Amino acid sequence: MRRILSILMENAPGSLSRIVGLFSQRAFNIESLTVAPTNDNTLSRMTITTSGDDKVLEQIVKQVNKLIDVIKIIDITDRQHIERELLLVKVTAMNDTSRTEVKRLTDIFRGNIVDIGKQVYTVQLTGNADKLNAFIEALQNETDIIESARSGCVGLARGDKALKI
Repeated sequence: MRRILSILMENAPGSLSRIVGLFSQRAFNIESLTVAPTNDNTLSRMTITTSGDDKVLEQIVKQVNKLIDVIKIIDITDRQHIERELLLVKVTAMNDTSRTEVKRLTDIFRGNIVDIGKQVYTVQLTGNADKLNAFIEALQNETDIIESARSGCVGLARGDKALKI
């Protein structure tokens, strides 16, 4: 089962490696990992997307929560939440037909063309994983994908509940 963990932690050297080490020790795969400072520069938010056995994940969550750098960890999967990923994809746009089709698909998926070259467009798209996967599939039917990069999932619980100290 796919799980999204949101971790509030101290913004300190080694914090990331200690948390990831717990996953590694349990042979638990991390599908995506994003980390960035919060509005308080002494704290960072880490979002981990993973899947696997619920019992093992429960043990990992308990052990992560015991780490000195970790302020709080919550599994937002079963709560109402908002999740987004960022996709940058570079595609061939050699003729008017392919350029028009890339523009049309980008508009349908509410993306933006962020760079235009003589034969290449770079498209930016945000949304959940299903939306990004559908966009990539649609693009593959119309043009060649040269390169792509995805940010990984970030998420917040909906409403006034917050991951705070």
